[in-house]
Amino acid sequence: ATSSGINAEYGEFSKTMVLRTETPPTVTCVDKELNGYVGFANLPNQVFRKSVKRGFEFTLMVVGATGLGKSTLINSLFLSSIYEDEKYPVAGTPNKTVKVQNSTVYLVEGGVSLKLTLVDTPGFGDAINNTKCWKPILEYIDSKYEEYLNAEGHVNRSTVVDNRVHCCLYFISPGHGLKPLDIEFMKQLHEKVNIVPVIGKADTLTPEECVEFKANVMREIENNDIKIYQFPVDEFDEEEEAQDLQAQLPFAVVGSNTMLDINGKKLRGRMYPWGIAEVENPDHCDFIFLRNLLIRTHMQDLKDVTNNVLYENFRCNKLAAVTSVSLDSKLASSNRNPLAQFEIEKKEHQERLKNMKAGMEKVMEEKVKEKMSKMEEQKNELKLKHEQALKHLDKMKKEIEAKRTELREAQKAYEELQLSSGVTVNNSTSSLNSTKDKISSKKTKSTKKLF
Repeated sequence: ATSSGINAEYGEFSKTMVLRTETPPTVTCVDKELNGYVGFANLPNQVFRKSVKRGFEFTLMVVGATGLGKSTLINSLFLSSIYEDEKYPVAGTPNKTVKVQNSTVYLVEGGVSLKLTLVDTPGFGDAINNTKCWKPILEYIDSKYEEYLNAEGHVNRSTVVDNRVHCCLYFISPGHGLKPLDIEFMKQLHEKVNIVPVIGKADTLTPEECVEFKANVMREIENNDIKIYQFPVDEFDEEEEAQDLQAQLPFAVVGSNTMLDINGKKLRGRMYPWGIAEVENPDHCDFIFLRNLLIRTHMQDLKDVTNNVLYENFRCNKLAAVTSVSLDSKLASSNRNPLAQFEIEKKEHQERLKNMKAGMEKVMEEKVKEKMSKMEEQKNELKLKHEQALKHLDKMKKEIEAKRTELREAQKAYEELQLSSGVTVNNSTSSLNSTKDKISSKKTKSTKKLF
């Protein structure tokens, strides 16, 4: 009776527990008007002051072939000489490899500081063979994601520096459509960074050619399933404005650092014999739209997409790869007995030691070979120098012997000349003496006649 009573009570208790867990509590939200000022409406101002005090960071990558006006456009965007005048390489000597160079500048406007990091890729598309020329760029973007991921794992995360690439301006050469290199580059990087296509030196196209070229570029981007940056639309943004900006892609831009004085009005542009191409005139190019996108309206959205979408995809793939390997090893080890697992780990340890030993021996052998090759090169070099010295010595000996022979011949000739000149002098002296004797005898005879 006691056990049945307990079971009955337990059953009733379990039923009540089940009933309670099956009905979750409901939370009702009711909007209520406040009778006075509380203060939490000032939260945006607090966030604003804190953000201004901390400053902002933005990383912009510029990719494109040489001569499309990338440096000039960046200087025009930020109204500053970020890129100084560079000496262009000599024609016929393009860069063989793509280099990734970054430079950081600190800009201040209206009390707001911006740490702008510009990532340039000189040499892109300049080589004859451009196979996998995007690989250094892809490795650079992944390395910045990796640095940020490692920094998040530190104890102190308040000093994490965001060097991730937030936007990539890809410059397209004016023409009739995308090149195979353009398509392959955007395919490789469209899941890593926000790509914004830009047509460089758009002043080389007529308005009709520009419209047709834009349509061809967007058609090829859609046909190849390339994901470029999409303008966000929410309750605070007007859908028509976003659609207008989206319709301008790819942006046809003209860059210029020259201020022109036209009828007393200062403007930035390029002067040609047929007219003036104004940089900030929407009828001439899309510079205004690009500047609004990067700086005035969508800079924070570019950072949010990088952090919430692109970086999260990289982070999930990275962590999934690590956890899958660890789970596989754990599942495999759980199905074995301890002795077998110990033997397997022992064999793996011995195999690792063997591989380490083989690797060290290989490295040592390579170093010995390198040292021996250097010594052999030095030996050959010394031997060559010795042979050259011997040849030079033989040459000097021959020259000295020739000079000695020449000197002997000159001395012999001089002696012969001296002997011949001595006989002539003696003959002339004897003839002179005989003449003197004749004259003196004639004088004595004449004096005798007188007396």
